[in-house]
Amino acid sequence: MFTGLIQDIGRVERVIPGGMTDLWIRTALGASGFALGESIAVDGACLTVVERSGDTFRVQVAPESLRRTTLDGVRPGDRVNLERALALGDRLGGHLVSGHVDQVSSVLETYPEGGSWVMVFGLPESLAPYFIEKGSVAIDGISLTVNSVGADRFGVQLIPETQERTTLRAKAVGARVNLEADPIGKYVARLFSLQRGQVGASPGGVTEAAVRAAGFGTP
Repeated sequence: MFTGLIQDIGRVERVIPGGMTDLWIRTALGASGFALGESIAVDGACLTVVERSGDTFRVQVAPESLRRTTLDGVRPGDRVNLERALALGDRLGGHLVSGHVDQVSSVLETYPEGGSWVMVFGLPESLAPYFIEKGSVAIDGISLTVNSVGADRFGVQLIPETQERTTLRAKAVGARVNLEADPIGKYVARLFSLQRGQVGASPGGVTEAAVRAAGFGTP
């Protein structure tokens, strides 16, 4: 589990294709202190540290991860957002991020507004039910607030701190990004699909009355 607060921008040193694609990444986080087997989010994808040496570490990317993320296009020299897994008792400064990328999207539009940088992304139809204005989304592992939602797109604003500490500001129109919807939205959608008798709901299922009785959806 992660928070979406990027701790370092790493640099890909080597990409070794094979049955599993190996990535060697250089970081200022002190890779020699990483525990073998620990989780780390690389551009929002949860991967496992399998080797470390000095200030570099190696992760392995399975074929499924390559299919579902932008890591299939990573090349030596590329910069990637890094976040180590959340420790029990840490502050949750962003939002809960699982590191399981839902879908790849692309940048549709960018422009400045005040000191911020506005970015508009394509919104895949399958993820649309989980997006609301002022809700949360993880883009390349970065916890951001959804400022606008359209039928097929959504927008966010990057404050100067986010522009400086992540790779997102450098993404041009057409660039691909990893999207992870807010897990709370997924659970709410699941509840109401059960209410409607979908997804193998048991008789009676979860009703709107039951949800309201539990304290949800009330002023």
